[in-house]
Amino acid sequence: MGSRLRELSKNITIYGLGDVAVSIVSFLLLPVFVDYLDARDYGVLGVLGSIEVIGKIVFRFGLDGSFMRFFYDCETDDERRRLASTIFFFLLALNGAVLTPLLIGAPKIAGALFGTSAYTTALRLLLINTFAIGFTFLPFHVLRIERQSTIFSMLTLARSVMTIALRIVFVILLHMHVTGIYLADVLVTTGMMVALARWFAPLIRPVFSWTTLRETLGFGLPRVPHAGAQQVMAVGDRFILNMFAKMDDVGIYQIAVSFGLTEKLFLSAFESAWAPFYYATVREADAQRVFRTVTTYGFAVLVLLTAGLSATGRDLVQAMTHGRIMSPADPRWAAVSTVVTWTAVGVLLQGVYLLTSIGLNLTKQTQYYPIATSIAAATNVGLNFVLIPRFGMVGAAWANGACYAVQAVLGYCFSQRFYRISYEWSRVARISAAGLLAWAAARALPELRLAFVNPRSVMAALPDAVLRGATVVAVYAALLAVSGFFHAHELAALKAMWQRQRKPRVAGTPDSTELAGAIVATDVVATADDVAIEEPPAHSGWTSGGRRP
Repeated sequence: MGSRLRELSKNITIYGLGDVAVSIVSFLLLPVFVDYLDARDYGVLGVLGSIEVIGKIVFRFGLDGSFMRFFYDCETDDERRRLASTIFFFLLALNGAVLTPLLIGAPKIAGALFGTSAYTTALRLLLINTFAIGFTFLPFHVLRIERQSTIFSMLTLARSVMTIALRIVFVILLHMHVTGIYLADVLVTTGMMVALARWFAPLIRPVFSWTTLRETLGFGLPRVPHAGAQQVMAVGDRFILNMFAKMDDVGIYQIAVSFGLTEKLFLSAFESAWAPFYYATVREADAQRVFRTVTTYGFAVLVLLTAGLSATGRDLVQAMTHGRIMSPADPRWAAVSTVVTWTAVGVLLQGVYLLTSIGLNLTKQTQYYPIATSIAAATNVGLNFVLIPRFGMVGAAWANGACYAVQAVLGYCFSQRFYRISYEWSRVARISAAGLLAWAAARALPELRLAFVNPRSVMAALPDAVLRGATVVAVYAALLAVSGFFHAHELAALKAMWQRQRKPRVAGTPDSTELAGAIVATDVVATADDVAIEEPPAHSGWTSGGRRP
């Protein structure tokens, strides 16, 4: 059991490292790209990125998870090829039939979305890339099954490096603006498909099974509404904001949101380890106490990050964009600060959902996840239509925070019905109060504007960001310490529990379930629920050459 959980955690982490690396590098490149992309360009990227996220989910019909799950049920190489080929030809035919009219109608779609057909080429490139990348889960899953983590990691890193390099070439050197972003993506996907041909070749044969298709769709389709609802919550506000505001405002909103979402780097890393940890811990006698303590400390970290981003958000945006997106005198600066804050609060609430809804997985009541996410998504859409016309991008940020609050409350309530955990509400209250006070103390500090520094340079706002961030950490830690929050025995117990999970143990294998609040990145490939399943029996070996080991 312990070895399988370690393998699962390693595989998820390997994939996650690629996404985290891209996020960090892309974030650090923002000061460079703002010299070549204006606010309108960022608005277009926000809308196109939203289409891409939803398209990657819809184009797979949940069959990425089905392939991984049913692959382990196949007893012969011919059965595995029939499974892979059936999924491949189904996606090729259906998605191809959808892609063709979309490509033909791209000028009208671009005109409706952006008021001009100037972004038609970018839209077509996005659609082609989304179609092509929808097949890559087949070889990537084989790499997971073969446990070729080194090759998997190298391919992921190569994709990340090439994407960034080509975007720099097309956007900065060739001045292709938004089109350059998606041309780079198409070229990288093409190269990746060529590199993956070695693992594609043994899988695809001219065979098709309607029975296999029915079984895989029956397993995969229920995952689509849940994933779709999550993406509505994540990106739906861009579409609605585009209806009531200028594309420049959408671009500014997109940039502010990207800063608030930096908190997800921690949450994604934690999520990768959280599921195997609680599956392994649930059989321990003190499992509920451990879950309660982990939740308390996890919430404490999230509150610290939220307070820090809220206090430094506007300074960071100003430092990273160095006045290129908007003038320092632009009244929308106040809105930027609010958007960063409420985006960070939304991530905090996603973390609460992740921490407190584990009972649904542990008791196999995962049918409640799509209920929670669907209600939250409906809340998001409704509030966006109510708040955006009156408050603009600030209203979109409020709607974002509210929908994740609804999701967190519903996830907690559903989970408590089946697996009750008595959380430490008094300590949660102390954490919340400390976070608010730390944020208030940091925001109350006067601005540090150095006379010898160009107000448009990156360094202009960095002193403020550093000072406010340090103040948040110092005040927060001091308030928690004074209130008696830290317990030495808890810190020691948590350390021992994490170390204990690294030792082999004998126990049952958890069923395949969906990770609570799974974060789906723009590049949707395998999620945790695709691999949180039993290892194949000894007779079901498979190699890239189609031979038994």
